Amino acid sequence: MPTVDSKGRIVLPKAVREALGITPGTEVTIHEDGGKAVVDPEPDPEAILDRMDDLIADIDADPEPTPPKELDPHSKSHLDAIQRQAAAADSDSSDDE
Repeated sequence: MPTVDSKGRIVLPKAVREALGITPGTEVTIHEDGGKAVVDPEPDPEAILDRMDDLIADIDADPEPTPPKELDPHSKSHLDAIQRQAAAADSDSSDDE
């Protein structure tokens, strides 16, 4: 059974490290939950960036989403303003080329 040393360190058993994908250098968060210490490995930054790239690609695949058929006047006003600003930004960036 692992023990806590004088500096508060614990060696996680190999089976636990393998099950959680914890390798040397993996950052973890440790928090208390219901009187127990919980160790959560932080997500791999590369995996997060890959997921973000996938999400951006999905957004780019549908460049003009269709708004709901009926918007309340306040929401419609906001949508119109956003679309005008986006169109202005697009025309400004094409002028720079």
